[in-house]
Amino acid sequence: QVHIVESGGGLVQPGGSLRLSCAVSGFSSNKYGIGWFRQAPGNEREGVGCLDNTDGQTYYAAAVKGRFTISRDSDKNLVYLHMNNLKPEDTGVYYCVADRGVNALRVAATSRLRPGQYEPSYRGQGTQVTVSS
Repeated sequence: QVHIVESGGGLVQPGGSLRLSCAVSGFSSNKYGIGWFRQAPGNEREGVGCLDNTDGQTYYAAAVKGRFTISRDSDKNLVYLHMNNLKPEDTGVYYCVADRGVNALRVAATSRLRPGQYEPSYRGQGTQVTVSS
């Protein structure tokens, strides 16, 4: 059974940095992707980026490219979202997902989602990130 647990959210000032962690367990092979999404109150879900666990390639949404980086520690089954130069509009609940359909995940994780568009196979409970002075 696949389990996903995020951690690392909190309050940070504009321009600051934060690192989120995603612990993934239960996959029998490495053929899956890990994605990060976020949702602010009153807004639809928004893709942040994803990592293809088969080759380590990463993909990012335009809104965060150059500021956010996804990395992994394969030995610990952890995927990180490093967030730099944070802005108030980055505020929201960030959640980690896992999906064996890496192509669909890549499209969703680099997009603003319409209602009902893309449901991941597995997702965590989410962690709050608040960017405010």
